[in-house]
Amino acid sequence: MSPIDIVVVGGGNAALCAAIAARLEGASVTLLEAAPFERRGGNSWFTDGAIRFAHGGLDEVREIIPEMSDEEASRIDLPPFPSEAFESELMSMSGGKADRGLVAMLASESLTTMRWLREQSVRFAMIYDNQAFERDGAYRFWGGLSVKSVGRGIGLVDTLFRRAETVGVEIHYGRRVRRLVPDDGLFRVESEVASGVPARSEEADTASPPGPAPASEAFTARAVVLACGGFEANADLRRKHLGEPWRDAVVRGTEFNQGDGLEMAQSLGGARVGSWSGCHAIATDAGAPPYGDRGVPGDIYKKHSYPLGIVVNREGRRFLDEGLDFRNHTYARYGRAILSQPGGVAFQIFDQQVVSLLREEYGRPEATVFRADTLAELADRMGVDPRAFEDTVDEYNRSVGPGAFNPERKDGKAAAGVVPPKSNWALPLSEPPFLAYPVMCAITFTFGGVAVDDHGRVLTDEREPIPGVYAAGEMVGNLFFDNYPGGSGLISGATFGRRAGQHAGRWTR
Repeated sequence: MSPIDIVVVGGGNAALCAAIAARLEGASVTLLEAAPFERRGGNSWFTDGAIRFAHGGLDEVREIIPEMSDEEASRIDLPPFPSEAFESELMSMSGGKADRGLVAMLASESLTTMRWLREQSVRFAMIYDNQAFERDGAYRFWGGLSVKSVGRGIGLVDTLFRRAETVGVEIHYGRRVRRLVPDDGLFRVESEVASGVPARSEEADTASPPGPAPASEAFTARAVVLACGGFEANADLRRKHLGEPWRDAVVRGTEFNQGDGLEMAQSLGGARVGSWSGCHAIATDAGAPPYGDRGVPGDIYKKHSYPLGIVVNREGRRFLDEGLDFRNHTYARYGRAILSQPGGVAFQIFDQQVVSLLREEYGRPEATVFRADTLAELADRMGVDPRAFEDTVDEYNRSVGPGAFNPERKDGKAAAGVVPPKSNWALPLSEPPFLAYPVMCAITFTFGGVAVDDHGRVLTDEREPIPGVYAAGEMVGNLFFDNYPGGSGLISGATFGRRAGQHAGRWTR
């Protein structure tokens, strides 16, 4: 049997973009997804679909949302987000540690990637609910993030799977790839086959006939694109690289991201780079399940409105600057701060001044919330010492400075005379009934990865490309370190996936 040109390992946004791009270059492509069909899509399936990209303003955004009417456009106030700003943001939020070449390429290519996704039938819409404030009949967008995929992450990956099948990508589900063996200029891709999983795609006419599946299956390929995620779902690797407290952390997304691709890339000589002790971790509802909930679209358990209130631990004490920056720039690292608190639990506290501004997830039936007319009563329901909690709130309230509250920008309305301070959006907690949402840390993805060039080729320690081996998505190292700007994961996965697939397709042909 002739070798396949390219095997893509993974089934999320990055893998699908790689597979489609390679197939459009004329290569034969097989995609191996570890999950069965009904659990496909990787972490991308669980996202809200927010995707960050550089643009020159609304006219360029309308290129990827041509359905937008002039009437709708007239009510949108959207500042430009040039590639220089995106690049600066990524470098700043990595503490200057990110690979500037990769960052510059990602920022400059991001709009091109969005146009390409549109060509692949992905549809987009403005994020009116969580990224804009309505005032005087206009929607004013903030924080450099304004667009999401229609249907959230589910809509994105379902569209890309359909597109992949349309262009001729062969898809196999229930194939966990554990070994990648060089073989005389080719690669033997060895997979474990989940019991009872059809050998090919969802289509009835291409599925294997009923019967037991083999315990393993091997494919021979000229090139391989590894896009099967980080190690966030692997408890042992979390403990090894992130620390003991992370062993039992809640995982926001798929259970199939076990770090297999990272281990395979390194076994072939790929250089380990980036922040292997770092990860994207958020505040999630204390009642969230251990892995992403497939019963509803998107991540319904996240809790991202903390800049509008205060956050306290089980001792009733504040421990972070809730208003340091827009939540797009702080949410990915504040989960770690919660994990380090007593019991790994914290409480987001709000009063009636801001209830109407809370994100939609706070009003969902799945949200865990305590309500009370007094702070002492609220503390009792939280299981927190009332005196300590009341002292914390009193100290915070006294330190709130003058100035106008404006959630559309960093307003400088601070509580500066308290430790830690609250740098923006500081309002005294004074209008009952008060609300408390218990939250815990949930890991999204790990930051450690392997070195790649701007074509997605995996590099050795000497920064030489390994012929025929590519990586994309969460496996790309040297992009994210201590922090992460919201929406960057999907655009990174799509950009590096597309470029890896294009280069691999041309190289194999």
